[in-house]
Amino acid sequence: MHAEDVQIHESPLESARFGCSVERLTVPLDAEDSFIAVREAVRGSDADVIVLRYPAQYVAWFAQLIALGRTAILADSLAYWRVRAGEGRAPDPSNNLDTTGIVCPATTKALIADIFARYGNHYLANPLFKIGDALAGYQEWAQRSVDEGRCLALWEREVDDALGLATLDETALRTEILLAGIAGKAQGRGLYAHLLKGVEDRTLARGAAEVVISTQGHNTRVQRAWARYGFEPVCTLLTVHLVRPTLLAAV
Repeated sequence: MHAEDVQIHESPLESARFGCSVERLTVPLDAEDSFIAVREAVRGSDADVIVLRYPAQYVAWFAQLIALGRTAILADSLAYWRVRAGEGRAPDPSNNLDTTGIVCPATTKALIADIFARYGNHYLANPLFKIGDALAGYQEWAQRSVDEGRCLALWEREVDDALGLATLDETALRTEILLAGIAGKAQGRGLYAHLLKGVEDRTLARGAAEVVISTQGHNTRVQRAWARYGFEPVCTLLTVHLVRPTLLAAV
């Protein structure tokens, strides 16, 4: 990966949701130490907020970001885990559970609200972004996945009740789980592993090689669940919001 491949992109959905212009810049793991390319992309941007993600091993970058004329907010650390498809430690089968991609909009909205209402995401570090708007963004994101057929829901057959949801980004080589969780009323029953098994089965069925998932570094509870299932840690990215100082002064 060459430095010229580090590119900044507009984020129109986030811009519309939060009422300020947002761009995203994600530095690939194989981009090596490409701070010069990041610096030039930031300097050339007119966005109010740049959401920058870069490999955590570049520990010197944050101090250099502060010197670029924007307020730098360290927003989160994003831990990535993966498991090879077919090698997960699946739970015992249950005749009362089923996974399906058919979910109505009302069910999707309710599940995301339940699962992510108290989730410590990177938006919460930025005073420009309201908690309610961030949650609405997760609901919109999930609904797009459902509409595009990139979703699995975990259902309890006896009562026809949706207990959990996983939205997916699928390529020929892998499945990335984007949003996933179990509703509060159903937690503590070991159901999350059944949701992961549904994703793993779907990945195997289409011939992909692995399942990848990520969360904020502080979310150790779910990372322990991944470890029990057979996932292994891969890498960590840091998320930094680069904000125009005049915007924060008005908050």
